Amino acid sequence: MNAPEKIRLTEFSHGGGCGCKIAPAVLTELLATTPVRGLPEALMVGTETSDDAAVYKLNESQALVATTDFFTPIVDDPYDFGRIAATNAISDIYAMGAKPIFALAIVGMPLEKLPVSVIRRILAGGESVCHDVGIPVAGGHSIDVLEPIYGLVALGLVHPDKVMRNSSARDGDLLILGKPLGVGILSAALKKGALSAEGYARMIEWTTKLNTPGATLSELPGVHAITDVTGFGLAGHLLEMLRGSKLAAEIRVSDLPLIDEAVRWAKQGTKTGASERNWKGYGEDVLLAKDAPDWQRVLLTDPQTSGGLLVACAPDAEQAVLQDFARHGFAEARTIGRLAAGAPRLSVA
Repeated sequence: MNAPEKIRLTEFSHGGGCGCKIAPAVLTELLATTPVRGLPEALMVGTETSDDAAVYKLNESQALVATTDFFTPIVDDPYDFGRIAATNAISDIYAMGAKPIFALAIVGMPLEKLPVSVIRRILAGGESVCHDVGIPVAGGHSIDVLEPIYGLVALGLVHPDKVMRNSSARDGDLLILGKPLGVGILSAALKKGALSAEGYARMIEWTTKLNTPGATLSELPGVHAITDVTGFGLAGHLLEMLRGSKLAAEIRVSDLPLIDEAVRWAKQGTKTGASERNWKGYGEDVLLAKDAPDWQRVLLTDPQTSGGLLVACAPDAEQAVLQDFARHGFAEARTIGRLAAGAPRLSVA
């Protein structure tokens, strides 16, 4: 590896991955005063329920799904950073039940600080993911900025009747999570130079694993709603589902899929700043057991970069959903709780 490749990308960023998202409370305040005007009838999904992507009906058999996602480095290796950012962006297409068709690159780089060879590796990492999906990077935009930023505009197609919203869950649905939690905690340990080689391998494994089950889950009877768990953590994105669906939920910590090393770090007090901002933004709607240790709260609010799909399905569809996850290589998918009538609050047992 030549000298430029040894640059630590995380040293350039104040927060990495989806952990650098604007805090949920601030984002709510910003959007509350943003006018929404002249919405076309063909716009099936917009900003109303904080869903994963916009959906526009093209005709009776096709709807266009459009999303964008970009962030600062979560890892030091440029190729891995590109892969993670691209995987994360494309995840929103799968979360809507769609199949990707092409992408545009979003590139912001500190040109005086980063060699061209490093930037080229970032772009190559993102392109490699798109190649695996079978889509081109058909264009994009680049600027010179103080921190490295990379991501994609991703577009996909889905049948209008198969669109998966985060607001269409039903009373009695089970909740199934496709990936283990803890990526944000691992990234915090990495930034301190304390993450083990095994922990880094797990982090790369999950952040570069495409959420391909989304496109097939939308075809299953009994699957009512899907979202993906990213910067607001499991609790935050589940609360978005609850508010959109006007339901309450109960989950069990003992049933959550967790990354073992992340749990160890959380018990030692390692966490991201975004986890604390998340809790301040929505913690009043999360009911924890009185004797719950703090590490459980940290894992619930931990920002996930390229996190798992969260599926709400009828009880009789549970096994079909778990089998579909398993067919795509998501053996750690777990049923974590249930939805019920009530105010949109999350109870954690």
